[in-house]
Amino acid sequence: MNDVLWTPDPCRAAAAAMTRFRHLAARKSGRDLGDYDALWRWSIEDREGFWSLLWEFCGVIASTPWDAILENGDAMPGARWFTGARLNHAENLLRRRDGCEAIVCWRENGARSAMTFAELHDTVAALRVWLEAKGVGRGDRVAGFLPNLPETVAAMLATASLGAVWSSCSPDFGARGVLDRFGQIEPKALICADGYFYGGKTFDSRPRVADMLADLPSVEAVAVVPYVEEAPDLSSLPNAVSWSEATADAPADGVAFAQVPFDHPLFIMYSSGTTGAPKCIVHGHGGTLLQHLKEHRLHCDLQPGDRMLYVSTCGWMMWNWQVSALALGATLLLYEGNPAHPAPAILWDFCERERMSVFGTSAKYLSAIEKAGVKPGETHDLSRLRLVMSTGSPLAHESFDYVYRDVKADVQLSSISGGTDIVSCFALGNPTLPVRKGELQSRGLGMAVEVFGDDGRPLPAGGKGELVCTRPFPSMPVGFWNDPDGARYRAAYFDAFDNVWRHGDWSAVTGDGGMVIHGRSDAVLNPGGVRIGTAEIYRQVERFDEVLESLCIGQDWEGDVRVVLFVVLRPGHGLTDELTAAIRRKIRMSASPRHVPAKVVAVADIPRTRSNKISELAVRDIVHGRPVKNTEALANPEALKLFEGLEALKS
Repeated sequence: MNDVLWTPDPCRAAAAAMTRFRHLAARKSGRDLGDYDALWRWSIEDREGFWSLLWEFCGVIASTPWDAILENGDAMPGARWFTGARLNHAENLLRRRDGCEAIVCWRENGARSAMTFAELHDTVAALRVWLEAKGVGRGDRVAGFLPNLPETVAAMLATASLGAVWSSCSPDFGARGVLDRFGQIEPKALICADGYFYGGKTFDSRPRVADMLADLPSVEAVAVVPYVEEAPDLSSLPNAVSWSEATADAPADGVAFAQVPFDHPLFIMYSSGTTGAPKCIVHGHGGTLLQHLKEHRLHCDLQPGDRMLYVSTCGWMMWNWQVSALALGATLLLYEGNPAHPAPAILWDFCERERMSVFGTSAKYLSAIEKAGVKPGETHDLSRLRLVMSTGSPLAHESFDYVYRDVKADVQLSSISGGTDIVSCFALGNPTLPVRKGELQSRGLGMAVEVFGDDGRPLPAGGKGELVCTRPFPSMPVGFWNDPDGARYRAAYFDAFDNVWRHGDWSAVTGDGGMVIHGRSDAVLNPGGVRIGTAEIYRQVERFDEVLESLCIGQDWEGDVRVVLFVVLRPGHGLTDELTAAIRRKIRMSASPRHVPAKVVAVADIPRTRSNKISELAVRDIVHGRPVKNTEALANPEALKLFEGLEALKS
């Protein structure tokens, strides 16, 4: 059992929505639900009881009640939730229509903008009118190629209000990467910006948009948000109008919300695509809404008036996840640009000045600011901050220590894990449970998460294996786009274990009911037949001040697999024999002899996906002389050249 770093104040735990929901569930079910573990077990044993009670507890807005809560209840895929119900995702997010701030956006150039709930509602209503006038209706796709702006949120909500389908990419994608995504779904309308800022530089998006439109004949209408220029020239973009023109006509009676089935498509999201064309994952109105309400209301204890930041682009699922906080009357805090520009502590300036209560980021960010010497607890007023969240990769033990030492001692630190595949989480935080170093606090309510061995049987506590979900849940994908018989969908998640979702994480359930994620199972190392999660190595290596980041792969070698570790070093440091020996010694002592890399190689950069995840599989392919099928999925594909034909790996 890992060290307990934080325990909720008893009064705070008693007042949490999770506690109130547990008491209500006990009364409704007639069961003794004395703690979270009992509540979690009830939520997966009585799925209909749990999800219908959650619907009631969160006040889901629907024009028509359901006929059945769950049909084909044991089928994965095949289960159907809340059949007969009619609702709209956007209607549930636009409940408020007042003068309080709905969205506050900071931009790296120092600009601040805000939109009230009333202004957001009116903007959505006006853009909906424009989209409808352009022929966009139920099931049509609207694509967003946008920075993380209030207008991006409004565009998504307007699309959803029509029953159309929203899909977005961040503007740092190249034209080929965008076409690999949008080209598959054939959008009828495109919402874009004239450009964006990043790292102190200005980028003009219009040439790329023009190139994209030449290969997207389905697009009949384009609206352009002015961002880097006040009045951008749109002459190079056919059928384009300015954002102000597209939102000029707000109807007096507000937004009309199309009432659609629970599983009607809402979002099309994309797999990372580094092993081929990105998979187009379709998520539905009701499943996305209900899952996000559960996670925000119960697992984050989010309340009206809370102010939430999740550092993201609109090409990562955490953007979609954060936006749903509007349904609870929370204020979205958006940061557009480089989260370390113009200074490493800029997000903590944001936190202090905007009275932030929830701060969400990546494990990589926390590691980076620790190494940069940022100590927000000493320099900033964080009195309103109660929850810090991290995802994207496993959060190292040292980052847990960093948060409680240098950020805030009395804060809930939630490492969370799920993904684009479910647009939500399998394991996440819990305001009523302690935080233990290196652990995710709990498995999510309603999520029948287990860890399986190769034989398809659950492993005991502490056993490392595949993270699986053994029963259906509402935010499973509706399907994949252009996959009429569901073959690609089944192959993605159900090829390993019959009727069981295999997520692709190498994990363990702890004795106290938490979880540990050891890395992606498709990147698991296998030296001498012993399976090793890469996160176990990263944790040791990145303790060294000389190391900025690292990446580990298994290299096929002489009939076996040897562990190869790549390190990016701080400026002014070299990979000396002494440092190499110290790294190996630390790994041997703190992990095991099996974890010790046969080769340690210094590189200048490490390839990352556009959601800032290191791409172990791409490096493994390059090292083995195999092509990377889709380099457009990488934010820095030029880094792959650093791994080609390395002499150090030839002996």
